[in-house]
Amino acid sequence: MRVRAVRGATQLDEDTREHMLERVAEMVLDVMRSNDLTVDDFISIFFTATEDLNAEFPAYAARRLGFDDVPLMCARELEIEGSMPRVVRMMAHVETHLSRAEITHVYLHGAARLRRDLTRVREVPDEDDA
Repeated sequence: MRVRAVRGATQLDEDTREHMLERVAEMVLDVMRSNDLTVDDFISIFFTATEDLNAEFPAYAARRLGFDDVPLMCARELEIEGSMPRVVRMMAHVETHLSRAEITHVYLHGAARLRRDLTRVREVPDEDDA
């Protein structure tokens, strides 16, 4: 087994507790599915949230998925002028058989625009594209 870092990000439409829990759970589960991971494979997860999100801790969504004995931490994302609003990011350290090149990082909803260089992203179309 190898230790690898897996990244993820999602953008929320609104700062509500239920929406935070829904979007973060979606991101964590997508990271798990995309990389063939179980909760036991996780060493730790570090979450950040932009300053405009304060309805709930992102880590609580992971706790509700069974991450009871995995160390989780939340922090504020840097406030850089012009940065994308309402974004939760995660960096998970995992034990996996995957090589670094085989790891799938997951960027969902508007956050897909953060890393267009990655091969697998899911994005909700811009209103201009719809």
